[in-house]
Amino acid sequence: MDKKLLDILACPVCKGKLLYDKEQQELICKVDRLAFQIKDDIPVMLEEEARQLGAEEEV
Repeated sequence: MDKKLLDILACPVCKGKLLYDKEQQELICKVDRLAFQIKDDIPVMLEEEARQLGAEEEV
């Protein structure tokens, strides 16, 4: 993931900072506990497409 792109992206729900999970190819919002998938190097920043993080998942 391009560092410049990561610096300007924000969570579409709370507008907060996102963390990049390289292994899972996801952008994580700690506040909303959402994971946005990255497909073909393009982040899918739609709330309805995001995965809800489970209680057992550490962020």
